[in-house]
Amino acid sequence: MNTSGKLTKEEGASAKATMANAPEEGNPDMKVRFKFFRRHFEALTNILVLVLSIILIVWISFDTFYHHDILENHNYMVFQFWVCVFFMLDFFIGLRKATSKSHFLWTRIWFLLLSIPYLNIINALHIQLPYDVVNFIRFVPLARGGLAIFIVMRYLNSNAIQSLFMAYIIIMVFSGYFCSLVFYQAEYMTNPQVTSYWSALWWSAMNMTTVGCNIEPVTAIGKIVAVILPLIGMIILPLFTVYITNMVTSMVHQSRQNT
Repeated sequence: MNTSGKLTKEEGASAKATMANAPEEGNPDMKVRFKFFRRHFEALTNILVLVLSIILIVWISFDTFYHHDILENHNYMVFQFWVCVFFMLDFFIGLRKATSKSHFLWTRIWFLLLSIPYLNIINALHIQLPYDVVNFIRFVPLARGGLAIFIVMRYLNSNAIQSLFMAYIIIMVFSGYFCSLVFYQAEYMTNPQVTSYWSALWWSAMNMTTVGCNIEPVTAIGKIVAVILPLIGMIILPLFTVYITNMVTSMVHQSRQNT
């Protein structure tokens, strides 16, 4: 035992080895705690995104149905601003955790663009825009909320095929609902054929299924939506046919194997 208060070379080397091995011995426990915290943090973030998205969608829908001026609603403007800030924060957290940041940025850039609080920027800078353009911009957070719900549903569903099928259903439902709100806001009191929101919803459903409707849009925004909806329908609806065909084929194949 060295009583001189100084470490010999052997003792110094042993001490350094002990200090180097100490973190390694504690690493497994720390990794488990980190994974536990990360998993629960992601779950909490997804829940908050889902709740905020639903509140935002309900609020926008309510103001659209009752024709409230969104720019004059201070409470909504404040709420939308902080929701957009949270959406952007969620995007950058995902970017920070992504293994391939370039791939994440390329595939999720729309999430960031839809999370920018455009209305707040327009209001703060006193930018004068046409009424139809402002009404269209007000629905941008609704699209971001729909994408957020889409991501959460895929996160909760472990089956890849079912997850993809649910994703297409969510895209179809939200696209139809989103376009019906935009069409109603633009055409109501201008188009005599649009007497209520239900007329707009019927028009949206018929155009998404590419069947067509006897209601003709008269505004520029309405005509743009009338082009977008059938395109969405032509892309999404055939995918349901493929999914159902594969499901039936798989069931028939499984039943033949059982017999």
